[in-house]
Amino acid sequence: MARSIKNPRGLGRGLSALMSDVGQSNAPSDAPKRADMIVPVESIRPNPDQPRRTFAEDALQELAASVAEKGIIQPLIVRISPDDPEMFEIVAGERRWRAAQMAKLHEIPVIVREYTDTEVLEVAIIENIQRADLNAVDEAASYRQLMDRFGHTQDQMATALGKSRSHIANILRLLSLPEEVQGYLVSGALTAGHARTLVGHPQAISLAREYIQRKLSVREAESLAKNGPALKRRSVPGAPVPKDPDTVQIENELTATLRMKVTIDHKAGEEGGKISISYRSLDQLDDLLRALAGN
Repeated sequence: MARSIKNPRGLGRGLSALMSDVGQSNAPSDAPKRADMIVPVESIRPNPDQPRRTFAEDALQELAASVAEKGIIQPLIVRISPDDPEMFEIVAGERRWRAAQMAKLHEIPVIVREYTDTEVLEVAIIENIQRADLNAVDEAASYRQLMDRFGHTQDQMATALGKSRSHIANILRLLSLPEEVQGYLVSGALTAGHARTLVGHPQAISLAREYIQRKLSVREAESLAKNGPALKRRSVPGAPVPKDPDTVQIENELTATLRMKVTIDHKAGEEGGKISISYRSLDQLDDLLRALAGN
């Protein structure tokens, strides 16, 4: 296979430089990058160490339809295969390669880089982080790989990936959750906001199950994790609506002042409401009437 590759880049590049290459592969469609070459689909093969093993079929079908209509707008990033100089290995853009095959394209535009095996894996992890459907656990695992395998700090990742350091730190903390709770995150049963309330909690698993069963909001989950089971159960059709703490406090103060049970019925968002006072005897009723009359 005849090749003419002008000044391939790579070799010893830092995280920001690698990130810029991945950014090229994900740039908006109105700013396509210039390809180094147009190569046959069959001369490209995926990276065997690609950390992403599954591709959503529906999303792939949508991409294939777009590719069939418009072609591959953004070139794939590839390197010459270390095992076969007549083949290219995908560094970034495997989804587009798969979609091109589904769309029955015969040739694909590529940008060629001279990456080491270590850099190829590093770029694959960076590309994985940028997935739109990435869940919090997979995102955290990708950050952890970049730190453990390549020595990148949280500050370096934040700068290169355009994330805040606090975001990366908070996501990484999710990896300390029990495996069952992480499974709820991966499946979408819990959000990252719910999961953060469970980090370091001794009852993380039981609380996670309760969050899901009761369909608690993040704020309700925070209250339950902090205050324990004293949190009233979320209302269901036919069940009384839990009162807010301010209303309960007023009830307690009036009950102590009048020495009679006071109940306030005030619906959130409304101006009016109802107060009920329970008396145990006619003498208490007389006392209440005198109090209301100002005597």
